[in-house]
Amino acid sequence: MGDTIRVFSGRTFSPEEIELIKWTRNTYPNLPRVELAKTICEFIGWTTPAGVAKRPQCVKFLEQLESEGVIQLPPKRNIKIKANTTKTPNLEDIAPTSREIHGEVRDFEPIQLSIVQPGKDMNRWRAYIDHYHMLKYKSLFGSRLQYFIKSGDTELGCLQFSASSWALSKRDKWIGWTIDDRKARLNLIVNNSRFLIFPWVHIRNLASKSLSLAAKQIQDDWLWKYCYAPVLMETFVDIAHFKGTCYKAANWVYLGETKGRGRMDRHTQRALSKKAIFMYPLQRDFKACLKGDKPYKVVDPE
Repeated sequence: MGDTIRVFSGRTFSPEEIELIKWTRNTYPNLPRVELAKTICEFIGWTTPAGVAKRPQCVKFLEQLESEGVIQLPPKRNIKIKANTTKTPNLEDIAPTSREIHGEVRDFEPIQLSIVQPGKDMNRWRAYIDHYHMLKYKSLFGSRLQYFIKSGDTELGCLQFSASSWALSKRDKWIGWTIDDRKARLNLIVNNSRFLIFPWVHIRNLASKSLSLAAKQIQDDWLWKYCYAPVLMETFVDIAHFKGTCYKAANWVYLGETKGRGRMDRHTQRALSKKAIFMYPLQRDFKACLKGDKPYKVVDPE
């Protein structure tokens, strides 16, 4: 296929996007067709103007690629593709608070990161993000972990880690890996895609403390859930609104700024706000792991 540019259902697909589709299939081999299509729509931004993933069209395109021998899809399941019925998280799911919280981190120790469980916990986490985070709640597919930042039983904020950016020139140059390296081991990088301290919480150094805790436990938590441990964290800070102070305080590495384009902007026409790029290595030999020179930690699923 090489450098072929493809068109399907009125959308143009670059060679890089075809490679991303192949990478997604190989990286998440257990996803059924519909979930695979939703994940790919998320990665390449194939959505309606309202932001709804074009799953039926994506499934058809994947089947066409399979017929041409580009990918091999999982067996069909007798499940009807339904319209997106994800409900907006409701404020009623949020436990009310009647007081402002002030102080120093030491006054609230031990601070803990608690993995969000499905059900009421996840509904509450989603509601917090949707109502208090600038980027709102957005459905994600593929690997991700959500946390509550807590002091005892008191919830102070939210964190989310999810799939990393497909291509990021400053990061990729800093790592020193090849395109093949990136395709094979991109899943070893996780993106801190949401970070929220509740607006009524005013605890000095809580943000940097939370990031430090995440750096200490994300490998074990990811290993427990996905049977492998990431070696690097990344995040993007919108410099029009924030300075990234907490990431600097937590010793994240600043790599520069993005170009102000979407991650899959094929025609360099999407003008977005520039983001500061921060990275945090989770082990000293992370570059060697990402380049395939050293193994990373995995366990066999039971």
